[in-house]
Amino acid sequence: MSKIRADREVYEGPSAQAAGADRRPPLCMVRAALTQTKNAYLAMPSQPSDVQGLATALDAIRQANVAHNVQLIRAAKEAGATLVCLGELCTAPYFALSEEPLWRDLAEDAVEGPSVQAFRQVAAACRIVVVAPIFERCRSGRRFNTAVVIDADGALLGSFRKVHIPRGHNEQGAFFETFYYDASDGNLPRSAAVQSASPFFPVFATSVGHIGVAICYDRHFSGSVASLAAAGAEIVLCPAITFGEKSRRMWRHEFPTDAMRHRVYIGGSNRKGCEPPWNIEYFGDSYFCGPDGDLANLSHHPELIVSDLDLRALHAPDPAGWDLRRDQRPETYAGSSHPGSDA
Repeated sequence: MSKIRADREVYEGPSAQAAGADRRPPLCMVRAALTQTKNAYLAMPSQPSDVQGLATALDAIRQANVAHNVQLIRAAKEAGATLVCLGELCTAPYFALSEEPLWRDLAEDAVEGPSVQAFRQVAAACRIVVVAPIFERCRSGRRFNTAVVIDADGALLGSFRKVHIPRGHNEQGAFFETFYYDASDGNLPRSAAVQSASPFFPVFATSVGHIGVAICYDRHFSGSVASLAAAGAEIVLCPAITFGEKSRRMWRHEFPTDAMRHRVYIGGSNRKGCEPPWNIEYFGDSYFCGPDGDLANLSHHPELIVSDLDLRALHAPDPAGWDLRRDQRPETYAGSSHPGSDA
C-alpha cells in the first residue's frame, strides 16, 4: 500500500451538483497521480518473431492490463488522489516497435469498449477523475491513439486523439506508430464539459479543474501546450512511452519550460522497465511540474507518482516578477521581417 504524507488542504472530490451544473470546483489543491508501469500480461513470447502466436490472446492481454490499471487507480485513491492519469496505450504492451497487423485488432471503441467501461466503473466507485489512454477504433474503422477523460462520477466527458504520430529510430530501436493509427482528425464528440474551441486540443471541465491532454510525441511541438493553455487548461497530462538517449536527456527540460511559459501544471508519465519480447528499456522518471519548477513526489508506491497541485498558485503573481501573458508581443513572432531588412 502506498504511504503518503497527510495534507488537509487536498481537495477530496466533487460535492453533489445539480444536473447541468458546472463541474469545476473553486480553485483548490488537487492531489494528482501518474502511473509508471509496463505490460501486465505475463505470457509474452521470448522472441519478436513469435508474436503471431498472440493472435488469440488479445482479449487476455487487454484484460490483464485493465485489471492492473484498475488496481493502480484504487491505490491512487488510497493515497488521497482525486485525479489519476494512466500510461499511454495502457491496455497493451508497446507494440509499435515492429509492424505486426495482429495488434490492430486490439483497438476498441472509445465509448462502449470494454476498457472504457471498466475505467468508468472504477472512477465512479473511487470518486476519482481518470484519464485513460487506449487504442481506439472508431465506427468508420480508423484507429487512433486516444485518451478518454472520465469524471469522478463515472461520466465520460470526451476524448483526445494524439495529434502528432512519429515514425523513426534511435540507438535502442525503431518505432512504427503510423502503421497502427492515424493522426487526430479533430472529429471528436462535443460535450458540455469541453471548454475549448479547438477540435484537436480539447480542454475538459472536470470536478477537479480544467484538464488538457497531449500524448507522448505531442510534447515536442510548441503548439500543443500553448493551445491547451490558451483554452484555459490548468493541468496538462502527457502520458508517454519514450526511450533513447536524447529522449532521456530532454525529458526533464521540456515540461518545466512549457509549465513556466504557460503557467500550467504538467504531469509526464512514462512507461518503466522492459517488455518482452522486444526488451527495450523504458526509463520511467515520471513527474509533475508547475510554473515554478518540479513538484515533490509524495508516493512510495513503485508504480505511482503523486503530487499536490495548488491551482490557486496559477493565478498568483509570478515570484520572479514576470508576466509573460501581459508582455508577449505575438505580432513580432511570425511572418515579421528580420530587423534591418529592406522588406
